[in-house]
Amino acid sequence: MIEILDPTELPRAREVGALVAGILQTLKGRSAVGTNLRDIDRWAKAMIVEAGAESCYVDYEPSFGRGPFGHYICTSVNDAVLHGRPHDYALADGDLLTLDLAVSKGGVVADSAISFMVGDSKPPESVAMISATERALGAGIAAAGPGARVGDISHAIGTVLSEAGYPISTEFGGHGVGSTMHQDPHIPNNGRPGRGYRLRPGLLLALEPWIMADTAQLVTDPDGWTLRSATGCRTAHSEHTIAITDDGAEVLTLPR
Repeated sequence: MIEILDPTELPRAREVGALVAGILQTLKGRSAVGTNLRDIDRWAKAMIVEAGAESCYVDYEPSFGRGPFGHYICTSVNDAVLHGRPHDYALADGDLLTLDLAVSKGGVVADSAISFMVGDSKPPESVAMISATERALGAGIAAAGPGARVGDISHAIGTVLSEAGYPISTEFGGHGVGSTMHQDPHIPNNGRPGRGYRLRPGLLLALEPWIMADTAQLVTDPDGWTLRSATGCRTAHSEHTIAITDDGAEVLTLPR
């Protein structure tokens, strides 16, 4: 299903986008050496509830997961890249942490992810990975606009990632959002320009470049959710929700 928002709904999309961005920045600021992933989940829940919003994750039960996700945020550390379930783990100096959050408020969903280093140790290879996903995300956003096609976004993202030397998996990627978290169109992180669904004003898209340092193969944890690199290498993931407007693409989940 592809939803197109009425222009009158855009202010609500901006509101929930700002909420998601604010929660992620607060959690980033609290994520220090010794912070437990379960505390991050607890803080996320408190902020979502306080805002009168709803988590898109707690009861989420797609075909690729095992049972309801059961948590309010995805916390992926080091070799975990997607769908990391919060568990009893205290962050260490030099950990690469990805926080991925989707929230619904006023009938509209926003979805965003950030990767960052914990503590004072910042291995150059990890910093470079995070930078590559952020640059790829920027390229994907720049390629989006009315009349562009999904393949234009995919090609822009894939070009940045491949030029940076990273393998690219298209098993998971960006997607439409609206009244629910995952909608069509699917937006792979690599593709051919000029192909796929033509973008139109009112469409909300979550673009999410993610990479693993030396492989494109994923493995699933025994929890049935957390996806890791098959080789144990580090990973990174960046995501924004954008709205296609008459003038281009508006990023809804930028920190204010």
